[in-house]
Amino acid sequence: MTGWRILHVLDHGLPARDGYVTRTMGLAAAQRGFGWDPVLFTGPRQGPGAATMERAEGWMLHRTPPPDAAPWLPGLAEWAEIAHTTRRLMRVARDVAPDNLHAHSPALNALPALRVGRALGIPVVYEIRAFWEDAAADQGRGAEGSLRWRAIRALDTWLFRRVQAVTTICEGLRHDIVARGIPGPRVTVIPNGVDTARFGLLPPSGAEARRALGLPEGPLVGFVGSLYRYEGIDLLVDAAALLRRRRPEIHFVVVGGGMEEEALRVRAARAGLGAGFQFVGRVPHREVERYYAALDVLAYPRRAMRLTELVTPLKPLEAMAQGRIVLASDVGGHRELIADGRTGRLFAPEDPAALAAAIERTIDERGAWPALRAAARRFVEGQRSWNAVAAGYAPVYTAARAATVGAT
Repeated sequence: MTGWRILHVLDHGLPARDGYVTRTMGLAAAQRGFGWDPVLFTGPRQGPGAATMERAEGWMLHRTPPPDAAPWLPGLAEWAEIAHTTRRLMRVARDVAPDNLHAHSPALNALPALRVGRALGIPVVYEIRAFWEDAAADQGRGAEGSLRWRAIRALDTWLFRRVQAVTTICEGLRHDIVARGIPGPRVTVIPNGVDTARFGLLPPSGAEARRALGLPEGPLVGFVGSLYRYEGIDLLVDAAALLRRRRPEIHFVVVGGGMEEEALRVRAARAGLGAGFQFVGRVPHREVERYYAALDVLAYPRRAMRLTELVTPLKPLEAMAQGRIVLASDVGGHRELIADGRTGRLFAPEDPAALAAAIERTIDERGAWPALRAAARRFVEGQRSWNAVAAGYAPVYTAARAATVGAT
């Protein structure tokens, strides 16, 4: 497949930095390393700007400038966006002549890709990273089971039946897709991965990094990621309030920002945590590793809900790659990453007392840390490097092309 050109149709991309972009660039870099030719296209949700091409971090991205005006009524705006994206994607696809169109969720990208693919005879692979309707429900933009929720779900199902292949990031999402009547062989899991060169093993002790960052000595427990409700950081605040009454030497640090940040700061202040629970806020991407180095234990207290049962996160893998001790709530997405007691530890979700007990036990059992760190790193190196993960696309692209040829 050397020279295979793949046009990735994305919601957003560089220079933005979040889990979505991290996955995109990990996969694209691995594909380039294989001798393939990944081409990056972003829809209008990238944000304002008139440029149709933009270079970022050594990559050229095809942009879709937002339309001059769009309907304001719910539903109509999305369909206008789809039409606008389709026109732009048609021009780019004709120009670059890809072997495959690889649309990444949500459906706002997949429907334009399907239209263009059908018009130009290009096979379409649709990748589901999360279900758009579940993320919208968590953010208060439509309750689970509502008309909007069901409509978005129905559109995805319609697309699954018409694209040449479907990929997704974990078994939870795959089971949901297959349960809709999509043949199992057409749905392939391509899991999240890690740049193991960038996220290498860190020194066991974070003392030097803590001094450089002005963080306290003693056991340091933290979270690195976006502050959304489903991440359950309010549970970490409550666990800290319980734990520091008897273990004041344990400190907590949260690195990242998001829609829950202000509410979490208020919660920590009301709990009287003071300097024992610090919010760093967003930090430049290049500095994230310094915080990983400073932390002894990474806690991921995701809530038990449909989204977290189905979707695997990326951040725990980064921590595991670097030899940090990972504690995570016992939800489906975490169970696909962490073998309890071997590569990390799981605790009961939605339970601050269970989280506090898991933190205390882990801090007190430092003798188990070397084995946990080594096993976690072996898992990431063997199964979750971006090169290992991205190689799984070769048979998917080949099958999608064969399905297109067979249909002509």
